[in-house]
Amino acid sequence: MREITILANDLVRLEPLSLAHLDGLEQATQDGNLWELWFTIVPTPEDMKKDIERRLKLYQQGSMLPYTVICQKSGKILGVTSYMNIDHEQNRLEIGSTWYAKSVHGTAINVACKLLLLEHAFEVFKCIAVEFRTHHLNFASRRAIESIGAKLDGILRNHRKMHNGTLRDTCVYSIIDSEWNAIKAHLSYKLMAKQQK
Repeated sequence: MREITILANDLVRLEPLSLAHLDGLEQATQDGNLWELWFTIVPTPEDMKKDIERRLKLYQQGSMLPYTVICQKSGKILGVTSYMNIDHEQNRLEIGSTWYAKSVHGTAINVACKLLLLEHAFEVFKCIAVEFRTHHLNFASRRAIESIGAKLDGILRNHRKMHNGTLRDTCVYSIIDSEWNAIKAHLSYKLMAKQQK
């Protein structure tokens, strides 16, 4: 789970994050002013370089594999996602630190990304479980996580301080290896249906 490679399908390409993606990510975060959502952690355009450097440092430490999300058709940068909290001993990880430009919310982009990431996690990394975490008040994120088939494991109350000083209760979801085949079929169907709209 230390190797970061390009993951791609017809819709998106997940490239290892680099500072070369800075301009595109600054533009993507301005699509909807995502940093204004108080219950998310999305960098402002001014903080984007610092956020990329933070993720790359975590990559060097072996705890994160960060990706830039790129549209296959246009080549436009749409956001970022990561494997994180990687537990090499227990063969589990989290998919998180994800954000997309507002204009692609509700499209097939998230499903396409999650299918690639989950497929790689379960079939290449041989994970026994993949986690997702989100703010308990981020209902859009919770719906998206639940719609891919993840189950709520529990809620960590007063889990972390947010940038605005509030305390976050964190919803923890997971998919386990024995569920993967059914979820893969579900996501493949969901992706096909969304692309036909």
